[in-house]
Amino acid sequence: MCPIGQFNFAASTLSPLEVKVRDTNTCATCTTVDCIKGTRHADDRELVLQRGCELALFQPEKVGNMDCTFCLDCIHACPHDNIGITTRLPGSELWDDTRRSGVGLFSKRKDLAALATVFMFGALLNAFGMVSPVYAVQEWIAGLLGTTNEVPVLGILFVSILVVEPVLLMGGAALWSRKAGGTHEPLIPLATRFAYALIPLACGVWAAHYSFHLLTGLWTFIPVTQAAFADFGLPLLGTPLWQLTGLAPGAVYPLEIGLLSLGLLGSLLVAYRIAERDAPQRARPVFIPWATLSVLLYAAALWLLSQPMEMRGTFLGG
Repeated sequence: MCPIGQFNFAASTLSPLEVKVRDTNTCATCTTVDCIKGTRHADDRELVLQRGCELALFQPEKVGNMDCTFCLDCIHACPHDNIGITTRLPGSELWDDTRRSGVGLFSKRKDLAALATVFMFGALLNAFGMVSPVYAVQEWIAGLLGTTNEVPVLGILFVSILVVEPVLLMGGAALWSRKAGGTHEPLIPLATRFAYALIPLACGVWAAHYSFHLLTGLWTFIPVTQAAFADFGLPLLGTPLWQLTGLAPGAVYPLEIGLLSLGLLGSLLVAYRIAERDAPQRARPVFIPWATLSVLLYAAALWLLSQPMEMRGTFLGG
Protein backbone atom coordinates (compact mmCIF):
# COMPACT_ATOMS: atom_id res chain seq x y z
CA MET A 1 0.00 0.00 0.00
CA CYS A 2 2.99 2.33 0.37
CA PRO A 3 2.79 4.87 -2.48
CA ILE A 4 6.56 5.28 -2.51
CA GLY A 5 6.96 1.52 -2.90
CA GLN A 6 4.43 1.45 -5.73
CA PHE A 7 6.23 4.31 -7.47
CA ASN A 8 9.46 2.34 -7.16
CA PHE A 9 7.77 -0.61 -8.87
CA ALA A 10 6.77 1.64 -11.77
CA ALA A 11 10.25 3.14 -12.07
CA SER A 12 11.89 -0.29 -11.87
CA THR A 13 10.41 -1.18 -15.26
CA LEU A 14 13.17 1.00 -16.77
CA SER A 15 15.96 -0.82 -14.97
CA PRO A 16 18.57 -2.54 -17.17
CA LEU A 17 18.59 -5.44 -14.69
CA GLU A 18 16.10 -8.06 -13.57
CA VAL A 19 16.04 -11.24 -11.52
CA LYS A 20 15.51 -14.10 -13.96
CA VAL A 21 16.06 -17.83 -14.41
CA ARG A 22 19.04 -18.83 -16.51
CA ASP A 23 17.62 -22.06 -17.97
CA THR A 24 13.89 -22.85 -17.94
CA ASN A 25 14.63 -26.53 -18.59
CA THR A 26 16.28 -26.73 -15.17
CA CYS A 27 13.10 -25.34 -13.58
CA ALA A 28 10.99 -27.88 -15.49
CA THR A 29 12.79 -30.77 -13.80
CA CYS A 30 12.94 -29.18 -10.34
CA THR A 31 10.78 -30.95 -7.74
CA THR A 32 11.46 -28.91 -4.60
CA VAL A 33 10.56 -25.38 -5.80
CA ASP A 34 12.84 -23.93 -3.14
CA CYS A 35 12.77 -20.55 -4.90
CA ILE A 36 9.22 -20.20 -3.57
CA LYS A 37 9.11 -22.47 -0.52
CA GLY A 38 12.58 -21.70 0.78
CA THR A 39 15.18 -24.10 2.17
CA ARG A 40 14.42 -25.94 5.40
CA HIS A 41 16.51 -27.98 7.80
CA ALA A 42 16.60 -31.70 6.93
CA ASP A 43 15.73 -32.81 10.48
CA ASP A 44 13.56 -29.91 11.59
CA ARG A 45 11.19 -28.87 8.79
CA GLU A 46 9.97 -25.92 10.86
CA LEU A 47 13.44 -24.38 10.76
CA VAL A 48 13.82 -22.16 7.69
CA LEU A 49 17.45 -21.93 6.59
CA GLN A 50 16.77 -19.65 3.63
CA ARG A 51 13.53 -17.89 2.76
CA GLY A 52 12.05 -18.28 -0.69
CA CYS A 53 10.11 -15.63 -2.59
CA GLU A 54 7.58 -14.21 -0.16
CA LEU A 55 5.54 -12.96 -3.10
CA ALA A 56 5.28 -16.56 -4.36
CA LEU A 57 6.57 -15.65 -7.82
CA PHE A 58 7.10 -18.68 -10.05
CA GLN A 59 10.42 -17.73 -11.57
CA PRO A 60 10.02 -19.32 -15.05
CA GLU A 61 6.91 -17.18 -15.59
CA LYS A 62 8.27 -14.02 -14.00
CA VAL A 63 8.67 -11.11 -16.43
CA GLY A 64 10.38 -7.85 -15.52
CA ASN A 65 10.41 -5.99 -12.22
CA MET A 66 6.87 -4.77 -11.60
CA ASP A 67 6.18 -7.65 -9.20
CA CYS A 68 9.69 -8.12 -7.78
CA THR A 69 11.19 -6.42 -4.73
CA PHE A 70 14.75 -7.47 -5.68
CA CYS A 71 15.23 -9.12 -2.27
CA LEU A 72 17.26 -11.90 -3.98
CA ASP A 73 15.89 -14.59 -1.65
CA CYS A 74 15.06 -16.78 -4.65
CA ILE A 75 18.67 -16.59 -5.84
CA HIS A 76 19.99 -17.81 -2.51
CA ALA A 77 17.28 -20.47 -2.15
CA CYS A 78 17.64 -22.08 -5.58
CA PRO A 79 19.64 -25.33 -5.10
CA HIS A 80 20.58 -25.38 -8.80
CA ASP A 81 22.09 -21.89 -8.93
CA ASN A 82 19.70 -21.26 -11.81
CA ILE A 83 18.49 -17.76 -10.88
CA GLY A 84 20.57 -14.64 -11.26
CA ILE A 85 20.55 -10.91 -11.97
CA THR A 86 20.55 -10.55 -15.73
CA THR A 87 20.62 -7.59 -18.12
CA ARG A 88 17.76 -6.60 -20.38
CA LEU A 89 16.61 -3.70 -22.54
CA PRO A 90 15.27 -1.01 -20.17
CA GLY A 91 11.53 -0.58 -20.52
CA SER A 92 11.04 -3.66 -22.67
CA GLU A 93 8.51 -5.12 -20.25
CA LEU A 94 6.24 -2.13 -20.83
CA TRP A 95 5.22 -3.34 -24.29
CA ASP A 96 5.54 -7.05 -23.51
CA ASP A 97 2.05 -8.33 -22.69
CA THR A 98 3.20 -11.81 -21.72
CA ARG A 99 1.34 -13.29 -18.77
CA ARG A 100 3.61 -12.88 -15.78
CA SER A 101 3.68 -14.80 -12.54
CA GLY A 102 2.70 -12.04 -10.14
CA VAL A 103 0.56 -9.51 -12.00
CA GLY A 104 -0.79 -11.44 -14.98
CA LEU A 105 -1.33 -9.42 -18.16
CA PHE A 106 -0.50 -5.71 -18.12
CA SER A 107 -3.32 -5.08 -20.59
CA LYS A 108 -5.86 -6.39 -18.05
CA ARG A 109 -4.52 -4.54 -15.01
CA LYS A 110 -6.43 -1.27 -14.76
CA ASP A 111 -4.90 -0.68 -11.33
CA LEU A 112 -1.36 -0.79 -12.70
CA ALA A 113 -2.39 1.47 -15.58
CA ALA A 114 -3.77 3.90 -12.98
CA LEU A 115 -0.45 3.65 -11.13
CA ALA A 116 1.42 4.58 -14.31
CA THR A 117 -0.94 7.50 -14.89
CA VAL A 118 -0.60 8.83 -11.34
CA PHE A 119 3.17 8.33 -11.59
CA MET A 120 3.16 10.67 -14.60
CA PHE A 121 0.71 13.34 -13.47
CA GLY A 122 2.00 13.14 -9.91
CA ALA A 123 5.43 14.10 -11.21
CA LEU A 124 3.94 17.23 -12.78
CA LEU A 125 1.93 18.03 -9.64
CA ASN A 126 4.99 17.58 -7.45
CA ALA A 127 7.00 19.97 -9.61
CA PHE A 128 4.13 22.44 -9.89
CA GLY A 129 3.82 22.56 -6.10
CA MET A 130 7.35 23.95 -5.85
CA VAL A 131 7.34 26.75 -8.41
CA SER A 132 6.13 30.34 -8.11
CA PRO A 133 2.94 30.13 -10.27
CA VAL A 134 1.35 27.69 -7.83
CA TYR A 135 0.73 30.53 -5.37
CA ALA A 136 -1.30 32.47 -7.92
CA VAL A 137 -3.37 29.40 -8.75
CA GLN A 138 -4.01 28.66 -5.07
CA GLU A 139 -5.05 32.25 -4.37
CA TRP A 140 -7.38 32.21 -7.39
CA ILE A 141 -9.07 28.99 -6.20
CA ALA A 142 -9.31 30.39 -2.66
CA GLY A 143 -10.95 33.54 -4.05
CA LEU A 144 -13.54 31.48 -5.91
CA LEU A 145 -14.31 29.50 -2.75
CA GLY A 146 -14.14 32.54 -0.47
CA THR A 147 -11.91 30.75 2.01
CA THR A 148 -8.49 31.02 3.64
CA ASN A 149 -8.46 27.33 4.51
CA GLU A 150 -5.87 25.55 2.40
CA VAL A 151 -7.47 22.08 2.69
CA PRO A 152 -10.25 22.56 0.10
CA VAL A 153 -7.89 24.54 -2.13
CA LEU A 154 -5.29 21.77 -2.15
CA GLY A 155 -8.05 19.19 -2.56
CA ILE A 156 -9.29 20.89 -5.73
CA LEU A 157 -5.74 21.24 -7.02
CA PHE A 158 -4.95 17.56 -6.42
CA VAL A 159 -8.22 16.29 -7.90
CA SER A 160 -7.82 18.56 -10.94
CA ILE A 161 -4.31 17.37 -11.77
CA LEU A 162 -4.48 13.74 -10.63
CA VAL A 163 -8.04 12.90 -11.73
CA VAL A 164 -9.72 15.41 -14.05
CA GLU A 165 -6.70 16.17 -16.24
CA PRO A 166 -5.69 12.50 -16.75
CA VAL A 167 -9.29 11.52 -17.56
CA LEU A 168 -9.60 14.27 -20.17
CA LEU A 169 -6.18 13.80 -21.77
CA MET A 170 -6.07 10.00 -21.63
CA GLY A 171 -9.70 9.78 -22.71
CA GLY A 172 -9.10 12.14 -25.61
CA ALA A 173 -6.03 10.23 -26.76
CA ALA A 174 -7.90 6.93 -26.49
CA LEU A 175 -10.84 8.29 -28.49
CA TRP A 176 -8.54 9.63 -31.21
CA SER A 177 -6.54 6.40 -31.24
CA ARG A 178 -9.68 4.28 -31.52
CA LYS A 179 -10.88 6.32 -34.48
CA ALA A 180 -7.45 6.10 -36.12
CA GLY A 181 -7.47 2.32 -35.65
CA GLY A 182 -10.93 1.98 -37.13
CA THR A 183 -12.30 -0.01 -34.18
CA HIS A 184 -15.17 0.28 -31.72
CA GLU A 185 -13.18 -0.92 -28.70
CA PRO A 186 -14.17 0.56 -25.32
CA LEU A 187 -11.93 3.45 -24.30
CA ILE A 188 -10.85 2.14 -20.88
CA PRO A 189 -9.13 -1.06 -22.13
CA LEU A 190 -7.43 0.97 -24.86
CA ALA A 191 -6.21 3.60 -22.42
CA THR A 192 -5.11 0.85 -20.03
CA ARG A 193 -2.74 -0.65 -22.59
CA PHE A 194 -1.18 2.67 -23.57
CA ALA A 195 -0.91 4.08 -20.04
CA TYR A 196 2.37 2.21 -19.55
CA ALA A 197 3.94 4.38 -22.26
CA LEU A 198 3.83 7.30 -19.79
CA ILE A 199 6.30 5.68 -17.38
CA PRO A 200 9.57 6.66 -19.17
CA LEU A 201 8.54 10.31 -19.41
CA ALA A 202 7.37 10.25 -15.79
CA CYS A 203 10.77 8.93 -14.73
CA GLY A 204 12.39 11.71 -16.73
CA VAL A 205 10.31 14.35 -14.92
CA TRP A 206 11.03 12.89 -11.46
CA ALA A 207 14.75 12.54 -12.24
CA ALA A 208 15.01 16.08 -13.65
CA HIS A 209 13.15 17.59 -10.70
CA TYR A 210 15.13 15.82 -8.00
CA SER A 211 18.46 16.29 -9.75
CA PHE A 212 17.81 20.03 -9.33
CA HIS A 213 17.38 19.63 -5.57
CA LEU A 214 20.37 17.31 -5.26
CA LEU A 215 22.84 19.28 -7.34
CA THR A 216 21.88 22.81 -6.25
CA GLY A 217 22.27 21.70 -2.64
CA LEU A 218 25.23 19.40 -3.22
CA TRP A 219 27.51 20.85 -0.52
CA THR A 220 24.94 21.70 2.14
CA PHE A 221 25.89 18.61 4.13
CA ILE A 222 29.07 20.46 5.19
CA PRO A 223 27.46 23.36 7.12
CA VAL A 224 24.75 21.01 8.42
CA THR A 225 27.43 18.73 9.88
CA GLN A 226 29.26 21.72 11.34
CA ALA A 227 26.05 23.00 12.92
CA ALA A 228 25.24 19.56 14.33
CA PHE A 229 28.60 19.37 16.12
CA ALA A 230 28.13 22.92 17.40
CA ASP A 231 24.66 22.07 18.74
CA PHE A 232 26.22 19.30 20.83
CA GLY A 233 28.74 21.75 22.25
CA LEU A 234 31.58 20.47 20.07
CA PRO A 235 32.40 23.25 17.60
CA LEU A 236 35.31 21.19 16.28
CA LEU A 237 34.58 21.94 12.64
CA GLY A 238 34.33 25.70 13.01
CA THR A 239 31.57 28.12 12.11
CA PRO A 240 28.97 26.61 9.72
CA LEU A 241 29.68 27.71 6.16
CA TRP A 242 26.09 28.34 5.15
CA GLN A 243 27.26 29.99 1.95
CA LEU A 244 28.14 26.53 0.63
CA THR A 245 25.21 25.33 -1.46
CA GLY A 246 25.87 23.59 -4.75
CA LEU A 247 25.79 24.08 -8.49
CA ALA A 248 24.08 27.11 -9.96
CA PRO A 249 20.54 26.43 -11.30
CA GLY A 250 21.70 27.49 -14.76
CA ALA A 251 24.37 24.79 -14.72
CA VAL A 252 21.86 22.10 -13.73
CA TYR A 253 19.20 23.09 -16.29
CA PRO A 254 20.87 21.36 -19.30
CA LEU A 255 20.98 18.12 -17.32
CA GLU A 256 17.29 18.48 -16.48
CA ILE A 257 16.44 18.99 -20.15
CA GLY A 258 18.54 15.95 -21.07
CA LEU A 259 16.78 13.70 -18.55
CA LEU A 260 13.38 14.99 -19.62
CA SER A 261 14.15 14.49 -23.31
CA LEU A 262 15.44 10.98 -22.68
CA GLY A 263 12.15 10.20 -20.94
CA LEU A 264 10.18 11.55 -23.91
CA LEU A 265 12.12 9.36 -26.34
CA GLY A 266 11.44 6.36 -24.13
CA SER A 267 7.71 7.06 -24.01
CA LEU A 268 7.54 7.50 -27.78
CA LEU A 269 9.32 4.19 -28.27
CA VAL A 270 7.06 2.33 -25.86
CA ALA A 271 3.90 3.87 -27.35
CA TYR A 272 4.95 2.88 -30.85
CA ARG A 273 5.79 -0.67 -29.83
CA ILE A 274 2.40 -1.02 -28.14
CA ALA A 275 0.66 0.35 -31.25
CA GLU A 276 2.71 -1.99 -33.41
CA ARG A 277 1.71 -4.92 -31.20
CA ASP A 278 -2.00 -4.09 -31.04
CA ALA A 279 -2.57 -2.76 -34.56
CA PRO A 280 0.25 -3.95 -36.84
CA GLN A 281 -1.57 -2.74 -39.96
CA ARG A 282 -2.34 0.72 -38.57
CA ALA A 283 0.45 1.20 -36.06
CA ARG A 284 1.39 4.73 -37.09
CA PRO A 285 -2.11 6.28 -36.99
CA VAL A 286 -2.80 4.58 -33.65
CA PHE A 287 0.54 5.79 -32.30
CA ILE A 288 0.12 9.48 -33.22
CA PRO A 289 -2.45 10.38 -30.48
CA TRP A 290 -0.25 8.93 -27.74
CA ALA A 291 2.83 10.61 -29.20
CA THR A 292 0.93 13.91 -29.15
CA LEU A 293 -0.04 13.36 -25.52
CA SER A 294 3.58 12.59 -24.61
CA VAL A 295 4.80 15.76 -26.33
CA LEU A 296 2.15 17.85 -24.54
CA LEU A 297 3.19 16.45 -21.16
CA TYR A 298 6.84 17.01 -22.09
CA ALA A 299 6.09 20.64 -22.92
CA ALA A 300 4.28 21.08 -19.59
CA ALA A 301 7.26 19.60 -17.73
CA LEU A 302 9.63 21.80 -19.71
CA TRP A 303 7.65 24.89 -18.69
CA LEU A 304 7.64 23.80 -15.04
CA LEU A 305 11.39 23.26 -15.00
CA SER A 306 11.92 26.74 -16.41
CA GLN A 307 9.98 28.40 -13.55
CA PRO A 308 11.68 29.84 -10.44
CA MET A 309 11.89 27.22 -7.70
CA GLU A 310 10.29 28.26 -4.43
CA MET A 311 10.62 26.79 -0.93
CA ARG A 312 7.20 25.46 -0.03
CA GLY A 313 5.64 27.07 2.98
CA THR A 314 2.25 28.39 3.99
CA PHE A 315 0.00 30.48 1.83
CA LEU A 316 -3.27 32.38 2.03
CA GLY A 317 -1.87 34.23 5.01
CA GLY A 318 -1.34 31.02 7.02
